[in-house]
Amino acid sequence: MDRKNPLSIDKSIFAMKLMKNVLKISFYTFMTALSVTNIPFENTVFAKDKATKSSSLSPKTFIAEAISRSGPAVVTIETQRKIYSRSSRGGPSGLLLDPYFDKFFNLPNGTMPRSRIENGQGSGVIFSKKGHILTNAHVVDQIDRLTVGLSNGRRYEARVIGVDSLTDLAVITLKGPGPWPSATLGDSDQISVGDWAIAVGNPFGLENTVTLGIISNLNRNVSQLGISDKRISLIQTDAAINPGNSGGPLLNANGEVIGINTLVRSGPGAGLGFAIPINKAKEIAGQLIRNGKATHPMIGVSLSNMPLVDENGKDSALNGALVRYLIPNGPADKSGLKINDIIIEVQGKKIKNSSDVVRLISENGVNKILKFKILRDKKYIYLSIKPIDINQLGMK
Repeated sequence: MDRKNPLSIDKSIFAMKLMKNVLKISFYTFMTALSVTNIPFENTVFAKDKATKSSSLSPKTFIAEAISRSGPAVVTIETQRKIYSRSSRGGPSGLLLDPYFDKFFNLPNGTMPRSRIENGQGSGVIFSKKGHILTNAHVVDQIDRLTVGLSNGRRYEARVIGVDSLTDLAVITLKGPGPWPSATLGDSDQISVGDWAIAVGNPFGLENTVTLGIISNLNRNVSQLGISDKRISLIQTDAAINPGNSGGPLLNANGEVIGINTLVRSGPGAGLGFAIPINKAKEIAGQLIRNGKATHPMIGVSLSNMPLVDENGKDSALNGALVRYLIPNGPADKSGLKINDIIIEVQGKKIKNSSDVVRLISENGVNKILKFKILRDKKYIYLSIKPIDINQLGMK
């Protein structure tokens, strides 16, 4: 070091300070690296990995579980029917029947039948390993060609086994060797208002669509919806049911089929969906498979449940079914039943509501006598009534 040169002294001091700072930075860098090496990286989860791990571990919802059980058995039904129409024109009809005459004289279409193909689509559910499918009658009635699409994308020809327009139910069967996926049919007598309801189908042609709601009402009479040509009580749900859902299943929280979706009533606010109870559908399906048609025992009455209060305004403790209307010359009318009679028992079984009477008549079949216990003017009387098939009265 040159003590006589101040500039040399300043450079030496600067170099010493610089070296000191370099050593300090190196020391801290070393200690930081040392501490980093002590981090247990195997327990560290980055955000992306954490999201992936969390997603894979999240449990399935009950909806996903329910769909996994019965979803593969839900099918798309594509139909074709030929529609004929006629149009009139002037001129000699005998000449104008010839289409070549039309072309030669540049005439409009004449009285010859003209046809076009009308395409339709609905839903259905396979309920047996044999490939039997439940759907709505209005989906497959009077069709010329029927194709069924499975959830795996494969399509098969099918044929109609039987149609029952009175309950709007039909059974079709797949043409092929199988094996076929099938849904588990539940018990619609065990459902309650407020239970979960899952509608599955193909609304607007959008396959495998799932909507969720609850059971809004049970035993909804179709006459309340302005429908007079059907003979069914329906399950009401707020699960969205749209065109194309017809014939698809309504599932409970366990993935069991509790109904067959049949119609929707739209209006201000949310639409109301309706499904045929699966217990009724099973009964009709069995008849269609065995006989190709279904019978509907009836005695010719219109019934309602007992009022909640009696004529004095007090809570009514009386159970039964109130007779509101009698078909003239029907079995009930001929046997002596009267309007305002209260049906208390049928075949010794107590009646809680009008649905009990309908069920017992249906289970009895046609031309088999049923014993009725009736309350009339505070007196009990007994009547024997033989149900007949509804078609015997010319009713459809």
